[in-house]
Amino acid sequence: MSASDKTGHGMSFTRLLVPTYIQMLGRLSAWLEKAQAQRPDDAEALLSARLAPDMFPLATQIRFACRQAQEAVFRLKGEAFPESSNILLEEGRNAGDHPGSIADAQARIAETIDLLNALSATALDIEPETAIAHALPAGITFDLTTEQFARDWALPQFYFHVMTAYAILRAGGTELGKTDYVAHMLPYVRPGTMPGA
Repeated sequence: MSASDKTGHGMSFTRLLVPTYIQMLGRLSAWLEKAQAQRPDDAEALLSARLAPDMFPLATQIRFACRQAQEAVFRLKGEAFPESSNILLEEGRNAGDHPGSIADAQARIAETIDLLNALSATALDIEPETAIAHALPAGITFDLTTEQFARDWALPQFYFHVMTAYAILRAGGTELGKTDYVAHMLPYVRPGTMPGA
């Protein structure tokens, strides 16, 4: 029985998180493709670009977005992080000196999407009040319920890194617009309501 069935209020962390992560990682991949198409000679340089001197570069933002999605999966399944996820985290931390290539970044996105696609329809559905001790490398530990973890950490942290990546690409000259961000919404458009339709 899923958390949705047991609680009676429709909470499914799988249905909330997994499609969100997949569609936004897909967007991130598409933005990188646009950057390469628009700047074939110097797109790789964007991986070292930052919004501010004390912020992580694009290469890190991509890896941290992937790590956030993976983190939610393993936290909610109650599993230890596999070595591949720990390597991803270290790559992100060191990307200022070793940004890698866009192909490397795309591979990390694809690996994360594959992980998400392999989950069952109820893989992350545990009771919303289940306690999670969410420890950070700096020594801080957050005591959260599963619902608080999903709402207050898993989604906001993921979007922070995705949107920072978007902003770095825009600031670096990649032509992106709101449609690039919300392309997953286009199937929901009511016929005849698109401007110019």
